[in-house]
Amino acid sequence: MSTVEALDEARMRDRRASWLVTIGITVMAFVLRVINLGFPHKVIFDETYYAKDAWAILVSGFERKWPDPQDERNAEVLSGNLSGMLDEPSYIVHPPLGKLLIGWGEQVFGMNPFGWRIAACIFGALMVFLVIRLARRLSRSTLVGAIAGLLVTFDGLAFVMSRIALLDIFQATFAVAAIAALVADRDWFRQKLAAHLRKNNLLDLGGRYGPLLLWRPWRIVAGIMFGASIAVKWNTIYMVAVFGVVTVIWDLGARRLAGAGNKSLFSLLGDGIAAFIQLVVVAVPVYLASWYKWLSTSGGWDRQWGAENPEDPIVMRFGNALGSLWHYHVAMYDFHTGDGMKQATHPYEAHPAGWLFMVRPIGIDAENGIESGQQGCEAVGTTCLRVISAMGTPLLWWLAAFALVAALWFWLGRRDWRFAVPVLAVAAVWLPWFQYADRPLFFFYAIMIIPFSAIALAMVMGKLMGPANGPRRRIRAMGVGITVALIILNFAYILPVLTDQMMTRTAWLARMWFGTWI
Repeated sequence: MSTVEALDEARMRDRRASWLVTIGITVMAFVLRVINLGFPHKVIFDETYYAKDAWAILVSGFERKWPDPQDERNAEVLSGNLSGMLDEPSYIVHPPLGKLLIGWGEQVFGMNPFGWRIAACIFGALMVFLVIRLARRLSRSTLVGAIAGLLVTFDGLAFVMSRIALLDIFQATFAVAAIAALVADRDWFRQKLAAHLRKNNLLDLGGRYGPLLLWRPWRIVAGIMFGASIAVKWNTIYMVAVFGVVTVIWDLGARRLAGAGNKSLFSLLGDGIAAFIQLVVVAVPVYLASWYKWLSTSGGWDRQWGAENPEDPIVMRFGNALGSLWHYHVAMYDFHTGDGMKQATHPYEAHPAGWLFMVRPIGIDAENGIESGQQGCEAVGTTCLRVISAMGTPLLWWLAAFALVAALWFWLGRRDWRFAVPVLAVAAVWLPWFQYADRPLFFFYAIMIIPFSAIALAMVMGKLMGPANGPRRRIRAMGVGITVALIILNFAYILPVLTDQMMTRTAWLARMWFGTWI
């Protein structure tokens, strides 16, 4: 293979078929999630914060307090009475973008369960779309992309998080989009180097550095998506740090492949500075833009701190508004890392060491002790219940955990760069949580993991199937197909505990395979 051919190896010829597959699976994922989206018709879990915060931002530009007791206020909201919202600002500890998106749904469909959940539903389907495209590009296989999309479509955690008004599905979708854009940039950069060689009739760069290529549209898109993900929850910063280094290493490797020789080391400076600007510098205004309503109004929490502290160095240099915003961020960071959180406890807290194997999923909603004859309960000798558990599809999560080990081996043992992407992505969104394991952490944070662990599993399945014309391909493909079918059946089996369906206590316990799941 010539240098130009090696640089151009990412080009695929089944574009039309791939888009039909992508759109088909995405539509299926959306339909699966949107059915009965407004049920249960009540405020569940942390919707009591985010749905009401979103409405407050929509109305006044900043979060406002609601008086206790929360149950009474939530009942008023469901009845259409929103007069309970106070004029006093509420102290919140996450950036606004996720709530702005929830508020969009409320603005279009009303302040009701469907209205505050529809944005999460759309983003849940978008995440499936992005997973398919990312997995296809990494594996150079539309089939592997389709498998990854199906795995996320039928994951219980991804399903639940797409049907409640929490922030994490937005963060995860933007993060997957950012990584997909960076992988697209890797291919784009190599194809530009190949085009440079063709244009100049060169076999390789002959020890020259090659074109600088400062305009990197896909990497700028990645910066925008990273900024948006951080504007939902901060911990995406770790992913920016990891993949900011990775993208520069990719550039160095591309120049070395193109024949730059020792000059490729200059990529650490030239391409490195460009990457910093396109990822970090671009992400900053995107993040700040998420605060535009808070900055453009005067009533938000600590909004007047800058005016009240004109001697503060940050205020003096950046003005009252940004000085107030900085002070607010210091307060939010102190909340997340302070002694108050370290001393807190929660019955559903889950140590991150158990996330990959789903040791302790979290209960989102529960109605216990429903007697026979009530709400259609047909229990005999027991009672019924309704629950929503944010649990992954067990077979998928367990296989994906082992697939990550295999992916690590393919990356380091076989030097296959493609497997580095899901491995490093999982590491970037999982390992940092261990430093905060002395405070309550929850399994639903792992929504950032499953897109990438599912991609790892799909890529390992692709390896197991072998090349399209390889020996025993049909038998191996049947094995992969059976495995995917079993995962889908496993999802169907746990669906009642994902959707608040009426179950007897016996039926519920049959799905709670371990004591830590209850």
